Amino acid sequence: MQKRKLGQNGPLVSAIGMGAMNLSYGTGKATETQEAVNVLHAAIDQGINFFDTAEAYGPYTNETLLGKAFSSVARDSIIIASKFGFKIENNAIAGVDSRPETIRAAVEASLMRLNTDYIDIYYQHRQDPSVPVEEVAGTMKMLIEEGKIRHYGLSEVGDATIRRAHAVHPVTAIQNQYSVWTREPEAEVLPLCESLGIGFVPWGTLGTGFLTGNIDENTTFDSETDLRAGFPRFTPEAMKANR
Repeated sequence: MQKRKLGQNGPLVSAIGMGAMNLSYGTGKATETQEAVNVLHAAIDQGINFFDTAEAYGPYTNETLLGKAFSSVARDSIIIASKFGFKIENNAIAGVDSRPETIRAAVEASLMRLNTDYIDIYYQHRQDPSVPVEEVAGTMKMLIEEGKIRHYGLSEVGDATIRRAHAVHPVTAIQNQYSVWTREPEAEVLPLCESLGIGFVPWGTLGTGFLTGNIDENTTFDSETDLRAGFPRFTPEAMKANR
């Protein structure tokens, strides 16, 4: 497995990373725990060292899964990325919240679930319009200084937001959706990341399954367990048109 440095100052990560969300949440029923652990260990055996999770996945259960799976793995042999920023109420996402006190509570809880002393990359999952990104970046800077996290990133942001955050403390990675049918980052975000030395981590590179060729207008999604049931791209009409 090839490895790449994530941005100018980021960690060395496998060229292929693993988003662990789907093992617990988002695209169907959760995988049985031991089977999910086996999948994560198999990824390590294939040379993958870069794993992505978030408190919102489950919520919470995906971080707990990684904490269990990696308890027998040398901590310095893997790179763990997690995320904060959604307001979670009654075990469901209920908006966004990136107030400094919320971020601090979130990172402590994530460290406990992940069974680790630090998180390698900590992303703001989605922007909170009530909290300036400068305030978020300042909190991230303090968490880095305290050793709670090693690096920070932003998810689903544009170039202006990246510039503002980077001016407070260098951003290590941007995680935006990017694939052959989601190419918006090519216009401004990718060139900016290149110029500032920020790593770019794409999510949805296979179009959340659509680009595998195994999904067509006859495919149905369980609205209770599969987020795609509510995505406009996954209506029968859209899937037929995109085929």
